[in-house]
Amino acid sequence: MQNLTQRREAATPRGIGITCDWFVSEAQNATLKSTDGREFIDFAGGIAVLNVGHRHPKVLEAVKKQLEHFTHTAYQVTPYESYIELAEKINALAPISGLKKSCFFTTGGEATENAVKIAKGHTKRYGVIAFGGAFHGRTSMAVSMTGKVAPYKAEIGVGMPGVYHGYYPNELHGVRVKDALNSLEFICKCSIAPKDVAAVVFEPVQGEGGFNPAPAEFVEGLRAFCDTHQIVLIADEVQTGFCRTGKTFAMEHFKPQADIICMAKSLGGGLPISGVVGKADIMDALSVGGLGGTYAGNPLATAAALEVLKIIEEEKLNERADKLGQQLKSSLNALKEKENFTQMAQIRGLGSMVALELFDKGKPSAQLAKAVQKEAMAQGLLLLTCGTYANVIRFLYPLTIPQAQFDKALEILNKSIKKALA
Repeated sequence: MQNLTQRREAATPRGIGITCDWFVSEAQNATLKSTDGREFIDFAGGIAVLNVGHRHPKVLEAVKKQLEHFTHTAYQVTPYESYIELAEKINALAPISGLKKSCFFTTGGEATENAVKIAKGHTKRYGVIAFGGAFHGRTSMAVSMTGKVAPYKAEIGVGMPGVYHGYYPNELHGVRVKDALNSLEFICKCSIAPKDVAAVVFEPVQGEGGFNPAPAEFVEGLRAFCDTHQIVLIADEVQTGFCRTGKTFAMEHFKPQADIICMAKSLGGGLPISGVVGKADIMDALSVGGLGGTYAGNPLATAAALEVLKIIEEEKLNERADKLGQQLKSSLNALKEKENFTQMAQIRGLGSMVALELFDKGKPSAQLAKAVQKEAMAQGLLLLTCGTYANVIRFLYPLTIPQAQFDKALEILNKSIKKALA
C-alpha cells in the first residue's frame, strides 16, 4: 500500500482530494475490500452513485449484453435504440407536466452546464441565480454556480459572468425561508434585472452543502418568482435522483414543478451517465448541433441505466429508502437522547438522504465530524462529510444493502459517535 501511495503522490496532482488511506480491490453491493485484505461497509456509495449497489448482477448482465454488440458510436453520428428508450422512460417518470424531452451526457457537471445553456437559448437571457451552499459541478459554469469557495473556487480567479447567489433556507444557521426569498429580490434590485435572468438553479435537497432539504414554502416561492419574471426553474437532482429521498425524483415531494431537471450519479448504477429532462418547448430551444458530446449517452451506460430503472421498480427501492432512512434517524435520535449529546445539533433528511450535523460549544465543528469519520473507518465503516463548514456526516449507503449489514453499520456508527463525542 505504501508503494501505491507513493505512486499516487508522484503521478497525480494534489488537487484531487482523497478520503481513504487504503486502495480498493473489490466491491459487491455495500461491501468494499481493500488491497491489504480489509473489509468496509460502504456508506459513501461512490458519492451517491450506487443506490443499486456495487456490481448489481442485473446491471452487469445488461452491460455484458451490450458489449457483445458495440461499445461506442457517438449517438449524434450513429444513433441507437437504448438512448431513445431511456429518454422515453425518463420523460414518463419526470415530475414535469405536459410534453417532455430528454438528452444525455456523461457527468453531473455536463448536465448542469447544458441545462443552463438550454435555458439561455430559450429565454435569450444571460443571467443565472444559484444559492449559497450549492454544488453544481467543477467545470466553468458549474463551479461558478457552486456556492462554496473552498476548495472549489479558491485559487482559480473570477468565474463565469452573470452568476449570482441567493440565500438557501437553513434555520439551524439562522436563514429563514423569508430571508432566502428576499435575497432573490435583493439580487434583482442590486445586481441584475429579472428580465435578464435566464434560470434559477437549486437543489431540492442540497448535497455538498449539507443535505439540507428545501422547505415546501421555499420551492413555492421559487416557482412564483420564476413565473412572475418568465425565468426557467432548474432542479439539480444529480445527487437526489433515483430513490435517494424515497422518491424517484426529489421534486415529487413538492407540489410546484421545475421546468428542467438535471440527473446523473445513480442513474447509471456505477457507469458514467447524466441527463437533462424538461418541457419540450424549452428543450427544443437550441439549433441542431447545439447539444451533444462525444461520449454523451454512451451505449454501455444507457444499457445500465435502463436496467437501473427496472431494479428501482422490482426491488421497491423508494420504499426501501424510506425504511432505512427512518431506521437511521431513529437510531441517531435515540443515541442523542440517551447520551444527551448536545453536539448532535440536528438529524435531518428525506428518505435515505440523511445528515447528522455536529456543533461544539454552539458552533459548527468540522473537527467532530472528522473524528466520527476517522473512528468509523477504523471500525470498518466508510463515511463522508459535507456542509459549508464541513461539520456534517452524510449517509449514502446502497439502498440494496442487506438488513443485517445495515444493522451492523448502525452499531459501528453509534460506537464511533460515542467515542468521538464523549
